[in-house]
Amino acid sequence: MNLRTIRSTMHAAALCGAVVLMATGCNKKVDNNMNFKNAIDTYYSAHPACLWPDSMKFPVQADVSDTSKTTPYDALVDQGMLERTTVEKTKLIISSKPVNNYDLSGKGRSLWTVDVQQPGYGNFCYGHRKVTSIDSSTPASSAVGATTQITYHYTLADAPAWATAAETQNAYPQLHADVSGPQVGHTTLTNTDNGWQVTGTDPDNKPATSADGKIVE
Repeated sequence: MNLRTIRSTMHAAALCGAVVLMATGCNKKVDNNMNFKNAIDTYYSAHPACLWPDSMKFPVQADVSDTSKTTPYDALVDQGMLERTTVEKTKLIISSKPVNNYDLSGKGRSLWTVDVQQPGYGNFCYGHRKVTSIDSSTPASSAVGATTQITYHYTLADAPAWATAAETQNAYPQLHADVSGPQVGHTTLTNTDNGWQVTGTDPDNKPATSADGKIVE
């Protein structure tokens, strides 16, 4: 075999290897870390991290003397997202107590993420998870219906200025954890006709939901 033949053979083998690699990389059903990462990133692109685990409706009231209730809202007042007024609330007809009334400010309304499933409700959201590494996965296959349990690290992308303020982070521990650096996440992925998708629970043990808010069975 002459030198030209050897070179031609090596070139053909390299091309074949590249074609196989590209085919594998483009197949969303293959059980590999790239597809697992893409599935988790896709899910969280439609499910941002938000201040409250459930949607809120404003205005709300909190007893002035109950700092556990007022402190988180006051942190948002400091960021210009809520407006605070103090009123007297009647108690047992013959007495009253001061309460703070909190409502969305103009700035707050511009930052508010509306809950399309509950008119009048919403949340303050502050970013999307981005997977930085797949740490472990249980045995799986490329067959439709296969499942795997994933442990991964993630960072939060696109955190706004109000979310990085010290007052807000002190008032909302989960926010502080999310924006302070890489965090560990756990999820279940299932192989579907369209590739791997999140179908399990997130670290807060909340059901996975589709982009329209419906729970994924």
